[in-house]
Amino acid sequence: MVRGLGSLPPKIARVMESVPRHRFVPDVLRKEAYEDTPLPLANDRSTISAPHMVAFQLDWADLGPGLRVLEIGSGSGYLLALAANLTSPGGQIVGVELDEELAEGSRDILNQLGYGTAVTVATADGRAGWPDQAPYDRILVSCATPEVFPAWLDQLATPGILVAPVGSPFDQILRRLRRSLGLERWQDGPECRFVSLVGR
Repeated sequence: MVRGLGSLPPKIARVMESVPRHRFVPDVLRKEAYEDTPLPLANDRSTISAPHMVAFQLDWADLGPGLRVLEIGSGSGYLLALAANLTSPGGQIVGVELDEELAEGSRDILNQLGYGTAVTVATADGRAGWPDQAPYDRILVSCATPEVFPAWLDQLATPGILVAPVGSPFDQILRRLRRSLGLERWQDGPECRFVSLVGR
């Protein structure tokens, strides 16, 4: 799978080779786990993103050791595991997932794979972020959002990076905010199509 994605940054290729994607998909889809395609999860409203898009998100987020990371719409937990590897040692990863079944399933898998102390999965409305462990050096949004919600901006550290697919349910652009002292700079990336953010 990783070779098929072409030229990836070496650190991202290494972590994608080390994390077993098949553990994060439903059993009936395990034969398709290493295809470069999104796959549906247990609730039929969520997906595990295509590997090429996950790789792009991680590359744009510029993760490194010791960073505190928040993912909105953490779904299967696959990106959480990759982020935990990229921020080790010392990183802390928080996933927010509205669907309790998905959140519980990803907690179980992440614990089984040894990420228990580095990763927290909270069941909550992602529009509010997760203030309990803010601020975050990086915020990654893994669901389509019509806007960048104020809570996410409030919880982003300085310096910090936020990456989010912004647009309609059927047409989004991956956008990146780089925040530094006295400066916020937005950059537009590729067109993309994530499942929509759902609130309570």
